[in-house]
Amino acid sequence: MRMRRRAIDKSTRTRMADALARHLGTCLRVRRARRIACYLCNDGEMDLGPAMKLLRSSGAKLLLPAVRGADLWFLPYDGETRLAPNRFGILEPDVSPSTRCRARDLDLVLMPLVAFDTTGNRLGMGGGFYDRTFSYLQCRKTWKKPLLLGIAYEFQHLDALTPRRWDIPLQGVATEKCVHHFGEIKV
Repeated sequence: MRMRRRAIDKSTRTRMADALARHLGTCLRVRRARRIACYLCNDGEMDLGPAMKLLRSSGAKLLLPAVRGADLWFLPYDGETRLAPNRFGILEPDVSPSTRCRARDLDLVLMPLVAFDTTGNRLGMGGGFYDRTFSYLQCRKTWKKPLLLGIAYEFQHLDALTPRRWDIPLQGVATEKCVHHFGEIKV
């Protein structure tokens, strides 16, 4: 999957990113979100640039993940924010830690993935950062927030993945083709 997404040419990648932004713009839960965790694409991931522009224009505060120990912090990003590579070479905001937003205070998390299935299971890059950061969601009897929405290309959709006990499922996945909904919560 990673090789396949890296092989997408630039014009196709741009067209798919624009289509993704249009699909996200039709989702009520996305449009109502005020604090949204995004990501800067890496390793062929779907580009969130057009979507971030749309979200920013609606007044949302955008944040990017920053690796801190074994967890993710979410730091403000406005397009002009200074960035620095983390230990994996992925750019993240180079801002004061006091500006971070706690995971439970986010309304929406747009997260990259390697593959997803028809029930909301997600295969990530193997570091477990998102699963550890949002593990508190496993203790909730009723879902509140944040809404966890995977971002992928449609070809990353598989029939089934075998979840592990620590995996945190997604409520949906947005692709260039549509928004897939899982479970009782609608995106």
